[in-house]
Amino acid sequence: MPKLILVFLGPPGVGKGTQAAKLAADLHLPHISTGDLFRDHLKRKTELGRKAEGYMNEGKLVPDDLVVDLVMDRIGSADCAKGFILDGFPRTVPQDTALEKKLDLRGDKVVAAMYFDAPREVIVERISGRRTCKACGAMSHAKFAPTKQEGVCDTCGGETYQRADDDASKVTERLKEYDNKTGPLVPHYREKGILHEFDARGGVDEIFEQLKAEIEGLKA
Repeated sequence: MPKLILVFLGPPGVGKGTQAAKLAADLHLPHISTGDLFRDHLKRKTELGRKAEGYMNEGKLVPDDLVVDLVMDRIGSADCAKGFILDGFPRTVPQDTALEKKLDLRGDKVVAAMYFDAPREVIVERISGRRTCKACGAMSHAKFAPTKQEGVCDTCGGETYQRADDDASKVTERLKEYDNKTGPLVPHYREKGILHEFDARGGVDEIFEQLKAEIEGLKA
């Protein structure tokens, strides 16, 4: 079987990060997100980190080639020898094309793209209902996992609040941006014959069992 290189994609709020983390732990594979990569390189003050920081400080998007370089630097590590999971990357078709070329030089390729989706109204309800504790950062949900006392954290008694970017109008804007930039990856991967689709309305464990079944199919 070729190296198990997986891409997890889907709009914000569908739980792809949760599933990626669970599968990474189950298969003992690295779980790689560009957000974590940026933070790591900025913290270590690497050359790639300094380049990325320059764009970020100017309020500009980090160019695709630099993002791909950050990813390629990470997957060159020994722990990626048997495969890895890319969470939320690539974000655009050009990023996937650039990644494909780099992987091809190493004799590797993405073997499957795991796509999680749900109706937009479900996603808006999930995200806009999130509440975060100002004191300890614990998460709750106004509808699905409410605190015992509204506005008060069950963990530490701190005040809970709705983050600005979790407001329903902001979530709708984020979803539109996702549809415009990342949405084209879905038919792109489908055309490649590597897209696996999951209904993200199910429970975490239910979806994870479906995900593991798909992985077993890849190994067969």
